[in-house]
Amino acid sequence: MVEVGLFRRRRAGTLRGATERDTRHLDEWAAARTGVEAYVEPRTTVTETTVVLVAHDGEWTRRRIGSLDAAQTFGRKRGIPVYEVAKVGYPRRMREYTARQKKD
Repeated sequence: MVEVGLFRRRRAGTLRGATERDTRHLDEWAAARTGVEAYVEPRTTVTETTVVLVAHDGEWTRRRIGSLDAAQTFGRKRGIPVYEVAKVGYPRRMREYTARQKKD
């Protein structure tokens, strides 16, 4: 039986880590926007550590990242401030952007 990637089952307790593709997306996304900040979301039982990049206008994207340290390194290399969501929450402009998208 051939497994289709979309429906392939993972073993219980295994999470997909960050990939080069994730990092490339974050790089390209940040380079194409201004005022980008990074918000790190901690690992949970079902999701690896992720980072949400938020642009000046509230547009955002989320991808896996290896760890808080990896996110901080990513930010330092690109001059992007990095915050921990658990400590500071999400920026208002992100919520406002999402609300605007739902209206369209």
